[in-house]
Amino acid sequence: MLRSSLLFLILATTVGASPARGEITEASPADSAKYRFTEVTTEAVRTLTSVGGAAAVEVDVDTMDVAPAPSVEEVLRELPLLHVRTNSRGEAEISARGSESRQVAVLVDGVPITLAWDARADVSVLPATGVQKLTFVRGLSSMLYGPNVLGGIVEAQVGRSLTQPDRSATQIAVGADHVGAVSTSVSTSVPVESESGDWLFRAGFGYRNSPGDPLADGVTEPLPEGDDLRVNTDLEKFDGFASARYLHWSGAWVSLSGSSFKLDRGIAAELGLADEDARLWRYPHVSRTVAVLSAGTGFRSSPFGGQGDIEASFGFDNGRTDIDEYTSRAYDEVAGFENGEDQTLTFRLLADQTLGDRSNLRGSFTFASVNHDEITEESVNDIPQTVTTPYQQQLMSVGVENDWKILQSNGPVNSVSLTVGAAYDQADTPKTGGRESLGTISKWGGRLGLSAATHQGRTVYHAGVSRRGRFPALRELYSGALNRFQPNPDLKPETLLTMEAGVTSRIGTGEVQAVLFHNLLEDAVVRTTLEDRRFFRVNRDELRSTGLELLGAHYVGPFDVSGSLTWQSVELTDTSVDTSDPSADNTSDPENLPELFGDLTVALPLPGQLRFGGSVEYTGTQFAIDGLTDELVELDDATIVGFFASKTWRPDLPWNGGTFRFLEARIGVDNVGDQARYDAWGLPEPGRRIRFGLKLY
Repeated sequence: MLRSSLLFLILATTVGASPARGEITEASPADSAKYRFTEVTTEAVRTLTSVGGAAAVEVDVDTMDVAPAPSVEEVLRELPLLHVRTNSRGEAEISARGSESRQVAVLVDGVPITLAWDARADVSVLPATGVQKLTFVRGLSSMLYGPNVLGGIVEAQVGRSLTQPDRSATQIAVGADHVGAVSTSVSTSVPVESESGDWLFRAGFGYRNSPGDPLADGVTEPLPEGDDLRVNTDLEKFDGFASARYLHWSGAWVSLSGSSFKLDRGIAAELGLADEDARLWRYPHVSRTVAVLSAGTGFRSSPFGGQGDIEASFGFDNGRTDIDEYTSRAYDEVAGFENGEDQTLTFRLLADQTLGDRSNLRGSFTFASVNHDEITEESVNDIPQTVTTPYQQQLMSVGVENDWKILQSNGPVNSVSLTVGAAYDQADTPKTGGRESLGTISKWGGRLGLSAATHQGRTVYHAGVSRRGRFPALRELYSGALNRFQPNPDLKPETLLTMEAGVTSRIGTGEVQAVLFHNLLEDAVVRTTLEDRRFFRVNRDELRSTGLELLGAHYVGPFDVSGSLTWQSVELTDTSVDTSDPSADNTSDPENLPELFGDLTVALPLPGQLRFGGSVEYTGTQFAIDGLTDELVELDDATIVGFFASKTWRPDLPWNGGTFRFLEARIGVDNVGDQARYDAWGLPEPGRRIRFGLKLY
């Protein structure tokens, strides 16, 4: 997990006028302007904050202990309080507070990329080479992020740099591991000052090649290949990014960012299943290009009085996914295929307007057009033909929030802010592949948040409640997933009511955050099994989750200690069961949601720019559907131990280094004990992996 202390942010009591030179004022939640305190340490900054009555964490990706050209999944697995697992499709799913992956929105430079065919982003394939910072807001996210935002947001910053660096910088990283995987990345940033403002250009690329994931102790393959690797987990991936941002002295700005990747990979099949029942898939081609064009006026005098700001973003998201299904675990005969071409166009408009000295009104409009072409092979008169089936979903959201600074004082309570918000969301499905359309459906959302700062801002209390809906994704409604699912075009939207209260405090050289939460999800979409063993999604259950999150970091002598812990009690209630029957049991445990998980990291800096550290990650017992019996079974808990060591020095380069000033060498061991931790039934995570890396920057 993350190996550092924190950079503490808390609420500011005023919204600044024009931004300082080199800074972009973004349309973040209304009370998210923050006091910035002295940085505790510089490696893998983990930030605690309260945003509009919600809790948030920020991380600097460049300082994390991940391989060169990492995926977003690898970065998110290092974030505290976020549960990441791999499903049987090989996709990485993220969950917060008992939510499922379609309820957590993923944004790139402010544009949601989870408004897609599956209403979620497979973060296992998304590259993090160009990501500068990740922000994770848990639970009570703003009403301004657009539709289908229930369980929080993960936002990646690529092109919208908040500051102007004072010099050019280039970074070259190479890495390898003991099974033969190699990776490399190169990135550069060039600041340019002109008479009217500042430019910042960034670009880079990454490459990864892996023969597969190492088998954990006690895990065996039905067809072992003798190399101690999970069969069909090889990967080859190319990615690149480029961005440009211009910031005028007046505060107006414009940015353009683009990232793209292409990969070929296999996915691990469920162990314990016969070949005809397992998902024997390969992805011979997965590619995606995301481009975001944004512009903003910066805070300035408004024609309505006070200060105002307008920001607009346009997102282009285009991708293709090819799936080949095989007849056996030998992967030498293709039984069928399903290809998909996706294109999502998104427009997002945000505006701010101060109302006097203590009030700030903000609004947003989001529109997304999701287009998917499903390409399959069908037999017509015993002649195989390729058939393309088009699908389309259109989503719209209007949101408004207002922040009142109720109190500003030099007394024991420094500030109190109240945030009130509302949203109206709408969806329709103009193209349904010949199946019944849902027509136009809508949901409303609301939000109330309260924040208070005390002790000169060293302690922040927050509380809030919100309601929001999520529309079923096109894939949930209409996809057969190579005949593994029976489509259900009658699915209804889910509705989530969430509440939380917490405190964030700086204590000496450390910080701590504690948050209590309770979620109620109605009309939850769940997977059931039909008599022919195909899956069928239905609105049937209520999901209740109650829990406690703890997060903190502190110096203990020379040691840098940080950790997190999540306890959650999650229960599914089958609303179709007749509760008048005293013998009927309508409650159960949900799949793949551990009751307890957390991490502890200890790092020791030594003279000579040496650094040693270790981490412990614990995942408690969880439940999963047994692929043989279709019954709910318990998966064992697991403790994963990791270790790393690094040394940094100034290299003596013949050309005086140019933009290079430091060289870092690092070695790490993941899963030292070679434990078999299961993400789902029949799907163990990789075993012990020894990593090596060099970084010149």
